[in-house]
Amino acid sequence: MSNITQQLNYFLVGGAVRDSLLNRAIVDKDYVVVGSSVEEMLALGFVQVGKDFPVFLHPKTKQEYALARTEKKAGQGYTGFDCDASASVTLEEDLLRRDLTINAMAMDDSGNIFDPYHGQADLDNRLLRHVSIAFIEDPLRVLRVARFAARYHAYGFKIAPETLSLMKKLSESGELLSLSGERVWQEMQRSLADSNPEVFFQVLYQCQALKSLWPDLHNLWGVPNPEKWHPEICSGLHTMMVLRQAVLLSTKTSVRFASVCHDLGKSLTEDNKLPSHPGHETAGLPLIEALCSRLRVPSSHKTLALKVCQFHLHAHKAFELKPSTILKLFNQLDVWRKPEEFDDFLLCCQADFTGRLGFETRDYQQKDFLYSAYEVLKKVTAKPFVAQGLKGMAIKAAINQQQLDELKRYKQHYLQQHSIESNCSN
Repeated sequence: MSNITQQLNYFLVGGAVRDSLLNRAIVDKDYVVVGSSVEEMLALGFVQVGKDFPVFLHPKTKQEYALARTEKKAGQGYTGFDCDASASVTLEEDLLRRDLTINAMAMDDSGNIFDPYHGQADLDNRLLRHVSIAFIEDPLRVLRVARFAARYHAYGFKIAPETLSLMKKLSESGELLSLSGERVWQEMQRSLADSNPEVFFQVLYQCQALKSLWPDLHNLWGVPNPEKWHPEICSGLHTMMVLRQAVLLSTKTSVRFASVCHDLGKSLTEDNKLPSHPGHETAGLPLIEALCSRLRVPSSHKTLALKVCQFHLHAHKAFELKPSTILKLFNQLDVWRKPEEFDDFLLCCQADFTGRLGFETRDYQQKDFLYSAYEVLKKVTAKPFVAQGLKGMAIKAAINQQQLDELKRYKQHYLQQHSIESNCSN
């Protein structure tokens, strides 16, 4: 460290200490400074960036240094706190305000670990445990613990029963509704980027948080599907299985988000129609629109989710569709201008097909057929029709007719080559 930090009593804290003990790659390093003040930090050249409490950037490394602080609940939500960042605040007091014991450890410049709340023991026991009863004062911690449960699932971590109990209490208090949509999406997207995002949603369902944060998803649990196509029966379980398959197919959070959204319309199916779900594709569209508006979901994620929701059954029935219907599907998906999104759409449909009990290793030939059909049709251009002297709408009609002819020939060839029977006459 530089001469600047030698004048401070500082400690590496939080995730960097946790991940170093787990031999996991450290992404960010955050430091806490004990016994200092805003004036001293500024005098040393640090740049203050914290609005609610004193956080500073090192003038050279740009790493974050925060004054040790305590917090006292003063209002609703995750911002309703009064902070004391005076020089008298101790390291133990600062660590006490943190969410989990595994995040409440500190390390000095010599590598000595300060662990007043037994975080190392919980690391060894693979346990996510709250530091103090103050955990219940911050509703954001429900999402954070769910995210940690997902991130460290592969390490064997579980949530301590007493911590899960506090998460349920927080969920039932109504305080989750005080969280901004942007903050909820930030935690959700971070989990979607990790290797086990299904655990994030399962934990939120288990502690009743989904009721407030995403009721349409919560309501899928217990909604049955036809056993022939869904041996797992439960729509909520199916959705988590689809997300698991999406993780195996793509690292894009947009693909994973769309996979979670694809069957939301089933939450609205009337009891007398179960286990079938007629019209669930279009029924889910306004639910996705409302969620994306509330959480400020990026437009790229919303667009893909809407397309997967509306058209995933078309993809599953690709071999039964008429060429004119397939061409209409391609136009509705805007495959000509957005081929990469079409790739993502097909991945979501594959995840939906394989995200079923016993279907995990089945081939999804519809994906290969639809993409190869697109490759055939994109070779049809306006050039020869312009050379014939056609203009305007006549060119468009000629392109459309040639695409239909090419698609009819290609479909027949594909079905014969792969010994696939079609219920469609053409």
